Amino acid sequence: MSTAFATSPPAERGFDRVTDAAAIAVRALAGLGEIRPGDDLVDLIARAAADAGGLRDGDIVVVTSKIVSKAEGRIVAAADREQAITDETVRVVATRAHPGGTTRIVENRQGMVAAAAGVDASNTPEGTVLLLPVDPDASAQALAVGLRSRTGRSVGVILSDTLGRPWREGQTDVAIGAAGVHVVDDLRGGTDAAGRTLTVTMACLADELAGAGDLVKGKASGCPVAIVSGLARAVGALDLPGAASIARPSDRDMFRLGTDEAIELGRRDGHEAGFARGRAVGHAEGFASGYAEGVAAARAEALAARARLQTEATTC
Repeated sequence: MSTAFATSPPAERGFDRVTDAAAIAVRALAGLGEIRPGDDLVDLIARAAADAGGLRDGDIVVVTSKIVSKAEGRIVAAADREQAITDETVRVVATRAHPGGTTRIVENRQGMVAAAAGVDASNTPEGTVLLLPVDPDASAQALAVGLRSRTGRSVGVILSDTLGRPWREGQTDVAIGAAGVHVVDDLRGGTDAAGRTLTVTMACLADELAGAGDLVKGKASGCPVAIVSGLARAVGALDLPGAASIARPSDRDMFRLGTDEAIELGRRDGHEAGFARGRAVGHAEGFASGYAEGVAAARAEALAARARLQTEATTC
């Protein structure tokens, strides 16, 4: 069984972003079963797709990263999930305590900023957690190469995972790996409907595809793979940049720390800088004051000695 979701743009506007198609279709694949370490995902996905009508040139296969982690053996025993999160953390961005514990937003080994470093304890045996694939883009590449070879179709692959977003409640699926897909639709330099030049518009096509796939996959439906049809122009060569290219470089990241962490860092740096400045100024002022006092004392002593000598000479 497969579930389908279709969306058509208004007839009067057309659809002119990355395809001339009048609609896109998103269908979930059933029949993959429980994934275990060592399973051949290319074979399982190809069989399930064949049972659902097959893949076509230009289709994009959206795969939940959880099953990739399972197939790659990224299941680890973790009596303490917090330790697993610590082990996967490269940089702490923000922490918030709440009645149920502490939420940590961190940068993980894959370069993603996410809650709990992407460590997942859902839909996995008790006492274990799932880690993200070591290299999501490489995993997507292996699936794309395998599916193209197996089916003879030019398809793209998106690996998706669920993340929250700053300033917005709820979560959505985003792309953490990609192969054979244009991950951004760069409209800069083009014009809008009024003829104005677009200067900043870059649609994150990979994330949009991941979110579309999640609409039909769900979280507990047993359908961890979706097929997006109708966006053939989004599919390209296997050497296209992967999802890692979506991550914003640190020098352009305006929110590298959480608010509380940034304030605390500012206070600490300010205290250290202020202490160092105060010490330097105090040292300089103390030296100047001491020097002046020393010169004055020496001058007074010299005058006193001169007066004594004059007195002694007069007496004699």
